[in-house]
Amino acid sequence: MQYGICHLSIIPVRSAPDEVTEMVTQLLFGEHFKILESRKNWSRIKTLFDKCEGWIMNNQLVFIPEDEFATLEQSNERNLVADLITFVEDDNQILTPILLGSSIPDTPSLSMKFDGSIISKLQPKERLVKTSLLYLNSPEIKGGRTPFGIDAAGFSQMVYKINGHTLLRTAERQSTQGSALSFVEESEAGDLAFFDNASGAIDHVGIIMDNNYVIHVNGKVRIDRLDHTGIFNNDLRTYTHQLRVIKKII
Repeated sequence: MQYGICHLSIIPVRSAPDEVTEMVTQLLFGEHFKILESRKNWSRIKTLFDKCEGWIMNNQLVFIPEDEFATLEQSNERNLVADLITFVEDDNQILTPILLGSSIPDTPSLSMKFDGSIISKLQPKERLVKTSLLYLNSPEIKGGRTPFGIDAAGFSQMVYKINGHTLLRTAERQSTQGSALSFVEESEAGDLAFFDNASGAIDHVGIIMDNNYVIHVNGKVRIDRLDHTGIFNNDLRTYTHQLRVIKKII
C-alpha cells in the first residue's frame, strides 16, 4: 500500500482515469489518502477523512511514507484554515494559495510556513450556521468543496469539518448519520435537512437555520424557506426540493 498527501490548493478527484469524467470530490491542501491502484498517468485513491474513492493524475501526486501516514491517521490534532483564502510558504519562499477548511498537518513531507488563522478545537453547534455563511453565494460545482465551487453535500461536509465533525461525502451517505427528527419544529440551527428526487433517492442536503430557513446549494449557496413540504424558493415562487428527513448529527 502507498500513501499520499495533497500539496496543492485543490486536486480534482474523478470517477474514472480520464480528465473528461465526472469530478466526484476534491482534495484540499493537507488532506492525505491511500493509493489503491496505480496506472501510467492516474492513481485510484481513498481519502482518509471521508473514505471517498476516485482517480487523481499522477503529476499531482506526492507520496508520503507509511509511518508518516500512520502518524497522521492516529493523530487527534486538527489544524484547519479559518480564512477564506490564505497562503503557505515553502523553503524556497514560494507561496501556494490555500482555501477555507484546508489542513495544516505537522508532517515532514509537507513542511510549510503558515501564519494565517487556524481552528484547532471542536466548536459548539451554534458555530455551524456562522461558518455556513462564509460560503454564501459560492457557485455550485458538482464535486466541489471550496468557496469557489461547491456542491450540496460538499457544503454540509465542509461546514461540519471546520467545526470538528465528520460527514460522509454524498447526501445519501450523510443521511445515514445521526438521529432522525419527526418534525421541522423539533429541529434546531445546525441540523441537516435531506431531500429526495422523484425516484425517492436522497440527492440533496441543507443546513437548517433559525426561523424556518435553510442554507443550501442550488445554483449557488443560498438561503430559502423550509417547511414540512420542502424548500420554497422565494425567487421562483415554487418548491424546488421535497423534504425527506431531518437529522440531528450533534
